[in-house]
Amino acid sequence: MNTLNNAQVAVVTGASRGIGAAVAQRLAKDGFAVAINYASSAGEADALVAGLTAAGAQAIAVKADVSNADDVRRMFEITEQQLGKVDVLVNNAGVLKTVPLADTSDALYSQTFDINVRGTFNTLREAAARMNDGGRIVNFSSTTLALNMPGYAIYNATKAAVEAFTHVFAKELRGRNITVNAVAPGPIATSLFLDGKTDEQIQNFAKMPPLQRLGQPEDIASVVAFLAGADSGWVNGQILRANGGLA
Repeated sequence: MNTLNNAQVAVVTGASRGIGAAVAQRLAKDGFAVAINYASSAGEADALVAGLTAAGAQAIAVKADVSNADDVRRMFEITEQQLGKVDVLVNNAGVLKTVPLADTSDALYSQTFDINVRGTFNTLREAAARMNDGGRIVNFSSTTLALNMPGYAIYNATKAAVEAFTHVFAKELRGRNITVNAVAPGPIATSLFLDGKTDEQIQNFAKMPPLQRLGQPEDIASVVAFLAGADSGWVNGQILRANGGLA
């Protein structure tokens, strides 16, 4: 249990909007003190913190580029100073740009791997040294990894790496009662998914799952809340594909 307050502490990366914001809101509702990480959206992060604190939750906004190891270290330090030692890490920060592999620039390749892979690596490495025993780590993969759609080669490669991290890191933390799992969402109605797609493309994606709709950020937040909570204590090293039956 945290030494600075009566709540367990959760860090959610990329939490100023979209799925990350929904996760932060759900964890705060469940009684966690939440550190809302953002890279550039300070206004949105501050507004989210204001809303959570007005509702009686403990929350802070922490600026950090997860692809930068020093930033990640400072993020943990600030969280420890203001909320307490971390119990839950949710690796939500990510970038998605669909381009055929042959047309992918060096810059886009580097950006995608830096945020999606190096960012997860940096937070996992820091968590290994700083998290409370008995904690929970939730990484983010994607159902796109199972679909093999054109344009997703680089993005899928980053999520394959995250899944590999998840399986191995769960075993490397043996003896500390820390679980490491990943959520692999299907199409979710957030700007990360919607931007750059036509209405027709969006409707086609919405029809793909047997449930015949796009997922909502709250759908994924509920899954993360389960993996972050006490009821998931026997789930470890797993990839939970939350996609409405798409794959």
